[in-house]
Amino acid sequence: MKTSFYTICLLLAISLPALTTNAQTTQKTKNKEHTMTTQKNKEVLAKLYDLALNKNDMTLLPELISADYPGLLGDKGPAAFAKPITGLINAFPGIQWTIEEMIGEGNKIAVRWKLQGTQVAPFNGFAAIGKTVTNEGMAIYEFKDGKIIGAHVLTDRLGFLQQLEALPQDITQLSGNKEHVYFIDKFYIPSAGKKEFTDRTNINREMIKKLPGFIKDAAYAYTDQEGNLLFITVAEWASMEALKKAKETVQAEYKKQGFDAAEMLKRLNITVDRGVYTTAN
Repeated sequence: MKTSFYTICLLLAISLPALTTNAQTTQKTKNKEHTMTTQKNKEVLAKLYDLALNKNDMTLLPELISADYPGLLGDKGPAAFAKPITGLINAFPGIQWTIEEMIGEGNKIAVRWKLQGTQVAPFNGFAAIGKTVTNEGMAIYEFKDGKIIGAHVLTDRLGFLQQLEALPQDITQLSGNKEHVYFIDKFYIPSAGKKEFTDRTNINREMIKKLPGFIKDAAYAYTDQEGNLLFITVAEWASMEALKKAKETVQAEYKKQGFDAAEMLKRLNITVDRGVYTTAN
């Protein structure tokens, strides 16, 4: 028996609305689930800032941070997340984060915050100034199964260093005397060699401070997610002649100590880019 064209049209007319309704229902369900997941992720972040950070309750981190979260030194998990935060809290006890804005999309949540704290202990080599500092920053957190598995963080580092009095408010002051010279070293140190390198660098920095013509120096460090260190030193000298004599004195002291700088750099696979700079006109 052949099905008439009319019958086919009738069946389609009946079934298409049902199919459309089912598709709409499925999409609405997905949208609802998506919204609920985003909300839950926001609640995780609110708990992170309000309780773990502001109340310094690091015991909460295992329920908020995934075991796969990558730290700056190659370690993972809640402890890796806590390490840099703990240093900040130790230097600025009572530090508070205020969430200014939180936006969610998919498995990522963006947070913009302000922080405020009083420095009472050294932080990353900068002496305590006993002053209250404020800073702004933002981060994009990535989630999986209700826990943070990664974060991309941006902060106002320049403003932070200026408030710590590590840099002047007017950075044009860094230009200094045009007769002065700046000996700048840029080191890249694999993670395994960081301690030996930093120990030796501290010795060298103390050594040059006693030499004629030395004005001041500064050091800047950044550790990547694999634990490798980018370390920059800037030493200001009164003149090119003062720097030349300082180099000769340092080499003589190395010989007396039996220290071979080139051998250490090679053994630890450290790369270095160094040069002498003057103030640009």
